[in-house]
Amino acid sequence: MSAIPTSRRQGPESRGIAFTSGCSAQRWCPRSVGRHFIQMKRRPQMALIHTVSIALLKKLGLHCRFQSTGRPTAPLGSRILSDPSRVFEHNMWDHMQWTPEQEALARQKAEENSSVKVSIEEQVKYDKDACSYWNEFYRAHQNKFFKDRRWLFMEFPELLPHRTHDCNEVVLEPEKTSILFSPVCSQMQTKLDSVNKTHAEQAVETVEKAESVQRTRRTNDDMNLEHKGQDWKWMDRQKNQGYFPGIDFTFKIFEVGCGAGNSVFPILSKIRDSSTFLYCCDFSTHAVHLVTCHPLYNASQCHAFVHDMCDEATSTYPFPDGSIDVILLVFVLSSIHPERMQMVINRLSKLLKPGGMILFRDYGRYDLSQLRLKKGRCLFGNFYVRGDGTCVYFFTNEEIARIFISAGLKEVQNVMDRRLQVNRKKKVAMHRVWVQCKYQKPFTKDLH
Repeated sequence: MSAIPTSRRQGPESRGIAFTSGCSAQRWCPRSVGRHFIQMKRRPQMALIHTVSIALLKKLGLHCRFQSTGRPTAPLGSRILSDPSRVFEHNMWDHMQWTPEQEALARQKAEENSSVKVSIEEQVKYDKDACSYWNEFYRAHQNKFFKDRRWLFMEFPELLPHRTHDCNEVVLEPEKTSILFSPVCSQMQTKLDSVNKTHAEQAVETVEKAESVQRTRRTNDDMNLEHKGQDWKWMDRQKNQGYFPGIDFTFKIFEVGCGAGNSVFPILSKIRDSSTFLYCCDFSTHAVHLVTCHPLYNASQCHAFVHDMCDEATSTYPFPDGSIDVILLVFVLSSIHPERMQMVINRLSKLLKPGGMILFRDYGRYDLSQLRLKKGRCLFGNFYVRGDGTCVYFFTNEEIARIFISAGLKEVQNVMDRRLQVNRKKKVAMHRVWVQCKYQKPFTKDLH
């Protein structure tokens, strides 16, 4: 394919000659120049059509053949490593199958790590001062330790009330369907027509967006004043019997152990201007402070509060039992002492409406983070303390099933998610193991 000479020098080597990517040169003529500029003019139009096509097909729940190489839209992923020589082509591989040798080696490593136990005195200290250790963790790392969990809506579509996908549903690419002659062609044409705006209209939209962003950049002092004002309004309305924050919303989500808001703000961005209200709590006061002072925190659609799940005798919730549609429990139960886990799930089950669901994800047995712990960090069994004083437990499917079913919940999903995480720069492959579950509170008719 020919190209126009880029040099301004008009010597014999550039006059009338086009440099090509091959070994031969072609004669340069005005007609080829015209074709070249027409192609350049069409490129932005084709890019716009490409972008709108992808957006439309995604909205309709379809895969397109020219989509980017991001993680596929399927529960637990669908990127399978069939050729070991290609392991460093992606950052993550899904549904890894362990060989018996790998399982035995992981079990042996875990037994070595747990051979030296923490003393009883230190175990009592770590349990008693758990809140202090987590407060220090968030003071040190602020909101920069964990990434925002934007995968939540792929794995847990139940967070969005209008989504009713089955937990085992896999979105497949339609076979023998052309993007130009598919049934969605007319819908896509409507979308294309809608983006055919004048430059003046686009400029107005740009200014409006800039003003909207500027309005959100408020200082922490202003945010604190607004939150205090919301709290005073809440206290005034609490005098009315039966009122609680979010009472006017039809769909309610409660995240337990919200930390610095790595799930809160992706959820808030999705439920904006909807009938969904989000509650979130953590027993670290500093973590809740990070959430309420965040510029994206919206007190009219979210209520963050400090709460210790292990101290149910003296603590209460800002909403009544049986009022929550979805409880999100992501990498939280593992930090609780195993002797209190059943009590915590029993209490959470009472908060659910009939038909409500707990969405759970946490560390699985023989995860990389367990195998690389040093000796002397084991409290007992598969319960460990990290170097910063925070604790972690590594679950099996059977343990989770026993806890949730004993709380009167019905199993919808309980899978061991094994993945291969790859550091392509360092050429290192790491086995990650997580447990992902969904448990539903039975409807009244299901109890009989």
